[in-house]
Amino acid sequence: MLAEVRELMQNYVTWLRDRTILREVDGWVEIITPYLDRHNDYVQIYARRDNGGFLLTDDAYTINDLETSGCTLDSPKRKDLLQLTLHGFGVQLSKDPPEIQVHTSAENFPLCKHNLVQAMLAVNDLFYLAQPTVASLFYEDVVAWLDEAHVRFLPNVVFTGASGYHHRFDFGIPKSSKQPERFLKAINYPSRNTTESLIHAWSDTRTSRSPDARAFALLNDADHKIPSGVGEALKNYDITPVPWTQREAVREELAA
Repeated sequence: MLAEVRELMQNYVTWLRDRTILREVDGWVEIITPYLDRHNDYVQIYARRDNGGFLLTDDAYTINDLETSGCTLDSPKRKDLLQLTLHGFGVQLSKDPPEIQVHTSAENFPLCKHNLVQAMLAVNDLFYLAQPTVASLFYEDVVAWLDEAHVRFLPNVVFTGASGYHHRFDFGIPKSSKQPERFLKAINYPSRNTTESLIHAWSDTRTSRSPDARAFALLNDADHKIPSGVGEALKNYDITPVPWTQREAVREELAA
């Protein structure tokens, strides 16, 4: 299994390198990544020298795109959620224009670039808060259900993977006499992009956890249908997909 995961990691690194495009634009280097946003456009960031290091930014695209699409982040709850998301990846939001950015040294450039892209994807997912059918935040629904099910958990656990990158899981459940340690990711809007991101995070992280550790993906299917192929892709990488409407099937397993 270890050799297989190492090969998968090498395949991912090769895919990332081959699908990344660089070009110089007005003193900045535009980095076009292979990750897709909700428009199926490639996520782009920009880098330039700054105070002996580098400044990485999304050029205010992410927040402006949300607001243009009708998702304003002006309520206290949404502002708090935005800050929580950004802090989880170690990036900041400038005021005017609202750029998601991070300052980094040359040594930390790969890690900060990775974190910035992941933060942009996470903030991009906040678009689905604009839909009137969303009665409450999916994350809060999951917390309420875990509490009601008497599941002991740690929120927002972060681990360093074999690549040296940090990966955040929404919930960590400690090992018990009946079950190994378990990690949960709540995915409000399942898609190919969020699935690939979780697969990479788990593949990169699992080598540093106990051999019997397990990962679960809680998929919100209450307001939208889970795309075909998502569940199968997760299973192929030993991640248990749990549609939200079928969550009771894993209640005892998580609470044990």
